[in-house]
Amino acid sequence: MMDSAALWASLPVPAFLIDAWDRIADVNAASEGFLNTSRKALTGQPVWDILAIDAPIEEAFARARVQGTPLFVNDIDVGSGSRAPLQCGVQIAPLQGQEGVMLLMVTPRELAGRMTQTHSAKSAAASAIGMAEMLAHEIKNPLAGITGAAQLLSMGLGPEDLELTDLIVSESRRIVKLLEQVEQFGNLTEPDFKPVNLHDVLDRARRSALLGFGAHMTITEGYDPSLPMAWGDADQLLQVILNLLRNASEAADPKGGTIHIRTFYEHSFRLRRSDGTGKLLPLQIEICDDGPGLPDKIKDDIFDPFVSGRENGTGLGLALVSKIVSEHNGWISVSSVPGRTVFRLSLSRVPRDRKPQES
Repeated sequence: MMDSAALWASLPVPAFLIDAWDRIADVNAASEGFLNTSRKALTGQPVWDILAIDAPIEEAFARARVQGTPLFVNDIDVGSGSRAPLQCGVQIAPLQGQEGVMLLMVTPRELAGRMTQTHSAKSAAASAIGMAEMLAHEIKNPLAGITGAAQLLSMGLGPEDLELTDLIVSESRRIVKLLEQVEQFGNLTEPDFKPVNLHDVLDRARRSALLGFGAHMTITEGYDPSLPMAWGDADQLLQVILNLLRNASEAADPKGGTIHIRTFYEHSFRLRRSDGTGKLLPLQIEICDDGPGLPDKIKDDIFDPFVSGRENGTGLGLALVSKIVSEHNGWISVSSVPGRTVFRLSLSRVPRDRKPQES
């Protein structure tokens, strides 16, 4: 006979047992990871105080209990005080043999949607950057000639005409800078995989941001001190974090804002590939800001190259982030509403066949 405790612990989706008074009677391991809260802390808590569900579900839940029938709700946002909401499916059913006790399961939709988005972003990046790289060299050469010619002309011109030559030089340099970003995107080397202390990377990025583009921001941190070493390229991961901090800083009010960097371990987070194999990505980094949020028109394409929510933005920063994360076999997702935008990065830990002291 199958061990019911083992079955409960093995469920791959967050599952909750709710007693007759709508309190949490028990949770499985996936629920602890989903809410980043221990079973002990969750047990006995009112379920609707813990789960924030963006739908009028409480009355339907009560009817399902009275009628003894299951309830299925698709595509609703589910979150909590400790995490941003995710689009999920919710399944509710009475627990056989225990009157008034209900089983509630949450199935995040995030992975399926981001799988398609990541594949699309990668394909778009390959085609767009391939074409741009091919043209970059040919464009930069004549731009250098135009800039030099404008500077020579400026030597014999009056103040009114100097304004025009200065415009030619500044705009030419702006285009060169864009082309250099395109070349950087295409020339990114393969990650040099080594054990990485993510908190060291985050601290380096935080200090750099506060000394430069994020000087007007308040950057707070909530680190899990027990987080294991990640498996990746420290320099490339630093580039990812710097890009995310820069985006949050540039989107904030000029008077400032707050960015919160959080790390935690989610042992149930697994990326499933199309061939049925899976990869654990338990190391989580969240970068949350209180800015205006992403514009609705670009939310679904934010990781595509040349998509930007800022005037004069190149749209290469997040495409580069997506490329680096993809080459780390990791995962990046975003949820955004006005006042709260959260980028979540999921990475693998050092493989067991690698020695901890390897560097």
